[in-house]
Amino acid sequence: MKKFLVVVDMQKDFVDGALGTAEAQNIVPRVVEKIAAFDGEIFVTYDTHSENYLDTAEGKKLPVPHCIKGTDGWKLDPRVAEALSHRRHTDVEKKTFGSVLLPGMIADAANGEDFSVELVGLCTDICVVSNALILKANFPEVEISVDSGCCAGVSPKTHEAALDTMRCCQINVK
Repeated sequence: MKKFLVVVDMQKDFVDGALGTAEAQNIVPRVVEKIAAFDGEIFVTYDTHSENYLDTAEGKKLPVPHCIKGTDGWKLDPRVAEALSHRRHTDVEKKTFGSVLLPGMIADAANGEDFSVELVGLCTDICVVSNALILKANFPEVEISVDSGCCAGVSPKTHEAALDTMRCCQINVK
């Protein structure tokens, strides 16, 4: 059985930049350990916006420029980048919370074999839950799991709410 790890948006702007939190900073060492120890293929998502972010639907509801492609905030946290530099991985740029391309990329990588998917990263209550639900909708019989200790939300309360939502949708929360 193939195993896939999806590292969601471990970018500087979410860790210690424009939208960073103490909770996000606290998970970085665990995410680095997860990457180093993972026995399988890794996909890494990047929240990717352009200079006109504030003119977008998202920018109007969250008027904090972040993850503008090419900026330092768009780059991975350096510790995560270092861990990934030792591992083969596939980068996935996404313009919104969840990647509609990711399921096809994972299906292609599985090449007809059974597989499981584990997600870690930021933010539990926005991009992690969105990607987990997209994956579950595309692969209803596949074990989709989230390592809650390697995720952080906008707040501890919304992190827990997202974990509850994923449990309700038959995503395994570790």
